[in-house]
Amino acid sequence: MSNRQRPVSVTTLAAMKRRGERITCLTAYDASLARVMTEAGVDMILVGDSLGMVVQGHDTTLPVTLDEMIYHSRCVARGMAQTQARQPLLLVDLPFMSYASVEQALHSAARLMKEGGAQMVKLEGGAAQVAVVQALTVQGIPVCAHLGLTPQSVHKLGGYKVQGREASAAEAMLHDALALQQAGADTLILECIPATLAELISKELHIPVIGIGAGAQCDGQVLVSTDVLGLSAQPPRFALDYAQIHGAPALAIRAFIADVRAGAFPQPEQCFS
Repeated sequence: MSNRQRPVSVTTLAAMKRRGERITCLTAYDASLARVMTEAGVDMILVGDSLGMVVQGHDTTLPVTLDEMIYHSRCVARGMAQTQARQPLLLVDLPFMSYASVEQALHSAARLMKEGGAQMVKLEGGAAQVAVVQALTVQGIPVCAHLGLTPQSVHKLGGYKVQGREASAAEAMLHDALALQQAGADTLILECIPATLAELISKELHIPVIGIGAGAQCDGQVLVSTDVLGLSAQPPRFALDYAQIHGAPALAIRAFIADVRAGAFPQPEQCFS
């Protein structure tokens, strides 16, 4: 019989929010890093379409295909399984234009789960995605929504800019968050928005809210692993190079997890107003 602890699930994350326990999440794209993260005790691993930039060398996430997401998700799932440590929840991005309709979203999400081992899928966009989220939820597919700076919309947004600073934009984002929750989203990621807005949304929603450049009052934090490990040529302001401070990747990852749980990350210099 396995000695593994019960794996992290959607209900685990919901219970952590209720108890006020901070949720930790990092990106991984291969088996080796996934194993290290699992052994370190991270709550969620995100196979992000950020791999288009940090693995493939593109300027945006847009060229990433569904087949590539499945491939990397499969690699990460194998790495997680190589350890007896508690298994994180495996969250995988639906890549650009793989969920443009309800039918396409169902097909793409099914492939990520059946072929890639995903346990939750992530999609970008606000109230316009309500029908997609509802359809996925009806089929028993856990969904993570993503608001704020949505990298798949980089050309529409005019670059990688902080979102939600204007009162009207902040109100619209709160409306979108509530609509996505009502549609069945299980978690929400907020990227590059003012800390005060992220705090408001986190308090208004009963689902866990994970921040990246969204302040310290979210229910958890996610970072791209290359930023944490000092491998990014131009790390974003909201990231912190833990490898520079702690050295070995395993130590850096453990330090990030400990800081998030203790409320020591992010600090004001990693936040936006």
